Amino acid sequence: MKRFALIGAAGYIAPRHMKAIKEVGGELTAAMDINDSVGILDSNFPDAQFFTEFEQFEAFVDDERRAGRGLDFASIASPNYLHDAHMRYALRSNLDAICEKPLVLHPEQIDTLKDIEAESGQRINTILQLRLHPAIIELRDRMAAMPDDTKVDVDLTYITSRGNWYLKSWKGATEKSGGIATNIGVHFYDMLHFVYGKLQQSVVHLNTPTKAAGYLEYEKARVRWFLSLDVNDVPEEERAKGLRTYRAITAGDENIEFSGGFTDLHTRSYEEILAGRGFGLEENRVAIETVSNIRTAPIVTSGEMHPFVKRISA
Repeated sequence: MKRFALIGAAGYIAPRHMKAIKEVGGELTAAMDINDSVGILDSNFPDAQFFTEFEQFEAFVDDERRAGRGLDFASIASPNYLHDAHMRYALRSNLDAICEKPLVLHPEQIDTLKDIEAESGQRINTILQLRLHPAIIELRDRMAAMPDDTKVDVDLTYITSRGNWYLKSWKGATEKSGGIATNIGVHFYDMLHFVYGKLQQSVVHLNTPTKAAGYLEYEKARVRWFLSLDVNDVPEEERAKGLRTYRAITAGDENIEFSGGFTDLHTRSYEEILAGRGFGLEENRVAIETVSNIRTAPIVTSGEMHPFVKRISA
């Protein structure tokens, strides 16, 4: 049985990691979060040790190692800006890491982590769950079979409304979350690279704390993208149904539907990691470079704009 530690146990995504650990037959030995709203531990691993101070958590993990009961993995679901430090801690504590997206905020951090991997002999695994979604794999395989000069026109729209709390939390601080494109969009950019190949061009048309938009060109796709946290951007007919989230990806005349199957993809990720087939540091590079460039790119007010940008500007 593999033994796990979980850093960031009170966060939004932590329950998916707990579920995955349980479903792959692992044991959550220790959990850590500065917040103590972690009652969900009782439903999954009631015997797990819990710490609100990192120093105490670190000492416990070290004591287990010295007693010959060393842990195997550190699952990292902490705020984005802490991922780098927590992965470094895991590697230097003789643990493999399983890190939530975004892996890091800056591309150069990937290079440093690769050096620490080599020094420690441990491995960093990442959660790139859309690469495991059957619909995305099927689309990638279809695109790979098309002629090299194929380019499809893609519109990606993702609106996931958030309340006032969002901008007052660490997620609203660009230096901590990376901004909206990093925090809620990074897995889409990874998916686009996975399906459509090498990124060739990136233009940003809009970038505010609550919405962002731009144009990305890949080897096999021209993509207009729009992300928003503002419920007012949800199409009126959808809001009339009481919906506060809207996701649409179209490629040419085809609607790409992959809403189903999301709840099991963390477990699938853990299964692949335990089988030695996890996604490592390099698989993250293009997506991290993409969001890093979006964060600092100048705003361009012309070109291939997403229709929702035109609507906002009208």
